[in-house]
Amino acid sequence: MSAEAKPVMAVPFGATDTHIHVYDDTPLAPTALSKPPPQAGVEDYKRIRAQLGLTRTVMVQPSVYGTDNECTLRGIAALGADVARGVAVVDAGVSETELDRLTSGGIRGARFFMLPGGAVGFDQLDTIAAKMAAFGWHAVFQTDGRKLADHAAQIRSWPVPVIIDHTGKFLEPVAVDSPEFRVLLGLVETGRVYVKLAAPYETSKTGAPAYEDVSRLARALVKAVPERILWASNWPHPGRDPRPDSAHLLDILADWAPDAGDRQRILVDNPAGLYGF
Repeated sequence: MSAEAKPVMAVPFGATDTHIHVYDDTPLAPTALSKPPPQAGVEDYKRIRAQLGLTRTVMVQPSVYGTDNECTLRGIAALGADVARGVAVVDAGVSETELDRLTSGGIRGARFFMLPGGAVGFDQLDTIAAKMAAFGWHAVFQTDGRKLADHAAQIRSWPVPVIIDHTGKFLEPVAVDSPEFRVLLGLVETGRVYVKLAAPYETSKTGAPAYEDVSRLARALVKAVPERILWASNWPHPGRDPRPDSAHLLDILADWAPDAGDRQRILVDNPAGLYGF
């Protein structure tokens, strides 16, 4: 991506990137399946944020660091408490003292990364959700979207808002009228579940530039519940070489959400409500 590239779409003030990672020399967790990507520090991201015209950022704990959230806390502090929040990884043994410390550091949610390389199992999620409810956190849940039906009852039981990552993360394409996608829509229609539109390149089989097999799902979600949709760059696009063009990934939102009012909700209003900006 060239240093001069900028989005074509008008980006409103207060626009929030709700999912980025930073990486440093933090030791890898025993559960890590890969090495961190190179050149992915806060200063690198600041250049991308300015380039895209974004105002606010949510930093998500990388799975490779497990429950050692110090890299994410340092990143939030470096970006600034007024414009940055974070999502941590904690296990069922996390104490109230630690949750309070993480909250003071800008953390507002727990990441439930339920794919290979994740640090916690499904058997811990109910306990974590119960503990973090008192701190006003939410859950950020990621698994193969085709398996959402297996976990829908558990998700509905949690006493916290839930964000489903990466447009449902259907590892094989599904149709808008498929049973698998209807499960996702049913969760969102509860009023407590959000969907993050991000990283279409991770699951698309039709590929760039339109990622049509993922885009059709994104358009359907925006049409159904724009008040519970978020957007994210997924910078630095771990595992992708070369990295996707972040400006293009933001511009795709104009196709997914052609109405400027819906884009205002997705980029500004919805994340502001969840993260307290």
